[in-house]
Amino acid sequence: MTFIWLWTDFLLWVLFALSMVAVVKIRGNELLRQKWQKIFAQPLALSAFIVFAFYILIGLSDSIHFRLDNNTTTYSVLDRVLLPALEAEEKTYSTPLNFEQFSKEYLDNGLRGRVHLNLVSDEITNASDNTKNLLGISANALFYAAGIFIVFILFLEKFTAINTKNNRSAFMTIFALIFFCTWVALLMPNYHILGTDKAGIDVFYKAVKSIRTGMIFGLLTTLLALPPAIILGLMAGYFKGKTDDVIQYIYTTINAIPGILLIAALVLILQVYMDEHASDYASALERSDLKLLLLCVILALTSWTGLCRLIRAETLKLSELEFVQAAKVFGVSNVKILFNHLMPNVMHLVLISIVLDFSGLVLIEAVLSYVGVGVDATTMSWGNMINAARLELSTDPVVWWPLASSFIFMFILVLSANLFADRVRQVFDPKGDDNA
Repeated sequence: MTFIWLWTDFLLWVLFALSMVAVVKIRGNELLRQKWQKIFAQPLALSAFIVFAFYILIGLSDSIHFRLDNNTTTYSVLDRVLLPALEAEEKTYSTPLNFEQFSKEYLDNGLRGRVHLNLVSDEITNASDNTKNLLGISANALFYAAGIFIVFILFLEKFTAINTKNNRSAFMTIFALIFFCTWVALLMPNYHILGTDKAGIDVFYKAVKSIRTGMIFGLLTTLLALPPAIILGLMAGYFKGKTDDVIQYIYTTINAIPGILLIAALVLILQVYMDEHASDYASALERSDLKLLLLCVILALTSWTGLCRLIRAETLKLSELEFVQAAKVFGVSNVKILFNHLMPNVMHLVLISIVLDFSGLVLIEAVLSYVGVGVDATTMSWGNMINAARLELSTDPVVWWPLASSFIFMFILVLSANLFADRVRQVFDPKGDDNA
């Protein structure tokens, strides 16, 4: 086995490591710990965070790539988990959880006419048998999930100090996720849970694989946009004068250009460059991954201005307070004042901006792919699924499940991120209702 590290894999794991460091820092800071305890005290926010963390876990499992010995195909850990769906050999469309193929085919060179081929088992020949089989599998999944959940609760009560009685909503969410995973594991060997697309590829596999692309857009773009926003915002608010004028001119000019047009122009320039230097990339996977990373950089270059303006305004107010003036009198350098005195006092704005902008960036990926300037066509993403579904909606009968699948997965991610972000804003925003 040979591990293959892509740029986005590396950056995602670095971001995960930084988040673990932040958790350690928060546990050591009494004030921050109390604020985060207040966030997680709200059942809705805690449940939303669990769902969001589940998405992150899937994205990280899809960010460990490797090649098996004597095999040129690159897999991820998620690919191996979803291997039954990956190796499905359907020829064309099939509806979700169906026992037969969506379209008819000729048998015995047409001698027996056109029929729907069976996808599950020869014993299941009609919808009634299929429903009974699905109910049986669902009952087994519920039984196994209950057993796993009981073991999980007993483990928490014995080895941790977590109170399992006061976190009912959180444990209900965890049980729902355990049941979903168990149900999927039992169904995958025989069923296409969300059907297949025109090429016979499992739609559930595509929707789950698209989570990594959404997480990269939401997390990496935010991470890349933070340094210019924080540094330039602090400098503009602290130094004022010509420094402030230059920085304001830069972000005002960027804001004056329509965002989608600017992104589209930069992406098209990038596309031309990559097409002319196609031989520089070892594989199609590395090429598409590099384009994904550069697209995040382009989005970061166009999305830092809003946070920069907020930090500038906050720094203008903070720079006139006594503790900053005292630091100047004692001869503290400007760099130390910026990063030791001012930056910690604007981090609440940074945190609120991160959690609020995440869902917007996930949706931007779908919009860009829809208009044809998004990720590479070989990259699985919700935007590419929605783009491909445009023509499928005009067929008769309508092929609705690829569009519905991408919408549901994206909706759950964006909803959980927004619910959690709203609670973070309430607690950390000094003007917000932190007692809600």
